Amino acid sequence: MGKRHEGKVSLITGASRGIGRAIAERLAAEGSDVVLAARTEAACEPVAEAAAAHGVRTMNLALDVGDADSVKAGVKAALDEFGQVDHLINNAGITRDDLLLRLKDDAWDAVLKTDLTGVFLCSRAVLRSMLRRRQGRIVSISSVVGLMGNAGQTNYAAAKAGVHGFTKALAREVASRSITVNAIAPGYVESDMTDGLTDDIKQQLQEQIPLGRMGSGEDIAGVVSFLLSDDAAYMTGQVLSVDGGMYM
Repeated sequence: MGKRHEGKVSLITGASRGIGRAIAERLAAEGSDVVLAARTEAACEPVAEAAAAHGVRTMNLALDVGDADSVKAGVKAALDEFGQVDHLINNAGITRDDLLLRLKDDAWDAVLKTDLTGVFLCSRAVLRSMLRRRQGRIVSISSVVGLMGNAGQTNYAAAKAGVHGFTKALAREVASRSITVNAIAPGYVESDMTDGLTDDIKQQLQEQIPLGRMGSGEDIAGVVSFLLSDDAAYMTGQVLSVDGGMYM
């Protein structure tokens, strides 16, 4: 695999597993140093080991993306260590599903705090250094649910739709400084959560997908790599569906 991102520094939130881990390992394989953010530093250690095997520098950050002080401190530590953050990948997210009439206030607040406010706080924290250097890439991992909705996920759908609006507005603010801001809306992706589903439920999910299979973390990581590259330098404010054709 070519060193497409050699000399770059990528900060990935929610980097300890799933899509975040796949993104971190892909970018490391393509030459980027990686700052791995998760709730605890220890959670990122296996990812850091895999990334370091590609000869890049790594840093583990204990980060609560919904807490402004935690985000400021984490980004400062990354900038102190590497001197720059070229790429921000907003991947951290949670779900607290329930039908609206049963949805508790704290379930609404928790999802909006992590999935939407977290994107705001992390993007704001890296932006000043990107503006100063007149370059940067921000990619946020959203969801097909933010485009099409899903029963039992009003909080999650609202947060992800908010990410789409945030992406387009910020893209307009920073385009003159050669900073691009895009989002990816994955469909059903194989994960710890889907591993626990029965074969019947997996079959039902796959029947909704024209390509006939669930996605993988690597499917998402490949599109992230493209959006961070010079090949996507003329793309900004876009929401790319990577969902096997579920929503079109």
